[in-house]
Amino acid sequence: MDFCRTAKVALLAITITPTSGHSQTTTAMLNQLADRFVDQQLQYDPTLTYTSGLPTHDHSRFADRSPKALSVHDQEEREDLKALLTLPIARLAQPDRATYSNLRERLESDLQLRVCRTELWDVNHFDGWQSEFAEVAERQPAGSAEERKQALQRWGSMPQYLDVEIANLRLGLTQGYSAPQSVVRRVIQQMDALAVANPEQSVFYSPAKRSGDAAFQNAFRQLILNQINPALKSYRDFLQTEYLPKAREGVAISDLPNGAACYQAFLRSSTTLERTPQEIFDLGQKTVRENVAEIEKIGEAKYQSTDLPTIVAKIKSSSVEHFQSKDDLLGFSQQLLQRAKDVTARQLITRMPQQDVVIRPLSAFEEDAGVGSRFQGQPDSRQAAVFLIRLDDWHTETRSDAEINTVHEAVPGHYLQKALARELQPPTRLSKLIDNDAYTEGWARYAETMGEEAKIYDTEDADVMRRLWPARGMVVDPGLHVFHWTRQQAVDYIVSSGHFSADAANDYVDRMAVMPGQLTSYDSGGLEIKALRAESQERLGALFDLRHFNQAVLEEGVVPLGELRAHLKAWMADQLLHK
Repeated sequence: MDFCRTAKVALLAITITPTSGHSQTTTAMLNQLADRFVDQQLQYDPTLTYTSGLPTHDHSRFADRSPKALSVHDQEEREDLKALLTLPIARLAQPDRATYSNLRERLESDLQLRVCRTELWDVNHFDGWQSEFAEVAERQPAGSAEERKQALQRWGSMPQYLDVEIANLRLGLTQGYSAPQSVVRRVIQQMDALAVANPEQSVFYSPAKRSGDAAFQNAFRQLILNQINPALKSYRDFLQTEYLPKAREGVAISDLPNGAACYQAFLRSSTTLERTPQEIFDLGQKTVRENVAEIEKIGEAKYQSTDLPTIVAKIKSSSVEHFQSKDDLLGFSQQLLQRAKDVTARQLITRMPQQDVVIRPLSAFEEDAGVGSRFQGQPDSRQAAVFLIRLDDWHTETRSDAEINTVHEAVPGHYLQKALARELQPPTRLSKLIDNDAYTEGWARYAETMGEEAKIYDTEDADVMRRLWPARGMVVDPGLHVFHWTRQQAVDYIVSSGHFSADAANDYVDRMAVMPGQLTSYDSGGLEIKALRAESQERLGALFDLRHFNQAVLEEGVVPLGELRAHLKAWMADQLLHK
């Protein structure tokens, strides 16, 4: 089945033909448009430099989230898209095809999302401004006098940034927009954790901590004490006293104005496809049934039972599956990471990235708010990327779960994909900026499968635990946002997978509340990569080499799923041509 039949971006019958003077002119115009887009993004938000590696001389401010600035930014993207659609792209060759696909997908997705008016209800515990600012603080340069000056300017503007956030949220309340109360409570808890009495313990103190300049350190301490902490408290008090009583009780995006159109836009943004919620829901249910059937076969052979709850209970009650402490979980994951690197290098890829990856604990303020483990990229390949692991669930986490988590977030998952793409993909400025969950999370889900195939997992129960959760996000996310599931229905469905506790399920519901559609991206992408691999194996037969297939998937970098299919179709044809 062609899982990308409805994708727009690579669907313009872009053919791969020899370049000509005409196509070279088109390429020049395309690259000019792409560079203009990148310049606009960095102008709007210079902090993008820290995740993309794109250079900027401006380290003095955050993004401007005022209505006027957002309107100007929207108009720029409308003009960019209009210009892009006038290009004669019929003869674009790779890598220009990837540039065109990525730029069009990003512009169309951004503009489609504007129906959501997210700035009017952006209270977000999972990846809100507070988490982004903590990461910015870690990467804010402070080596020179000019950089220290700009650091003080940026962080001195944080109170004004929060004033704009409050104004946007107040405006949202007047127009029927609000965040869920459950999420607001989580963010209030984060604000309490962030406004620490000792400035040197603040997550925002990192620029001063990395500087040997005593005057700068003192100025930053005073800035946190006298400006940042009061601003955090003011934002927290606004949420507690004014916003929370008016926030919505439910979490479904359908509760907001234009909710149906907004959810469709989020689905497009997350999956790069134009699937309906019903199509995603149905595909998710089908895939879940297939996974459960496989678990039943494994359970009958291993545990003499085909009942999923019984199988999971036997696994979770096994003493060998559990950790003794946070350090035990951390050490186990670090050992698994090394084994995953060794196996991946031998069996799954033609070359490993030059950049390394390490595991570090997630910050306390994120753990306390229910934020899960995540990968944190590092654009400077001389520094290691980081798998930030949540350790406070060590007493309920199984060793199988820890293995799958490490494979997903690090090797051969997110780290391998992102680090290797930086070395293989076309070296355009746009490629450093573009990201989409369908590709990145899809690869990581596919990596979980390879972890089993390549015997990276060392626990005997990973084959069951790996199949518990996949594709359920495709069911519960539209169920909650479109099909009017209650919060309890969503929690019960998540718990019924056997993978999560009720507390973890509640964390997931609030994650879906602030990131609608995102949970559908994992298996939208993972199923597509698996389908392309099966098609490649069938077409190439004995010529098929998994390591070279994986490299072909990764070599364009992050692209929409439609472009990925077009690229791999061309790769298959090339393999047959040169056999």
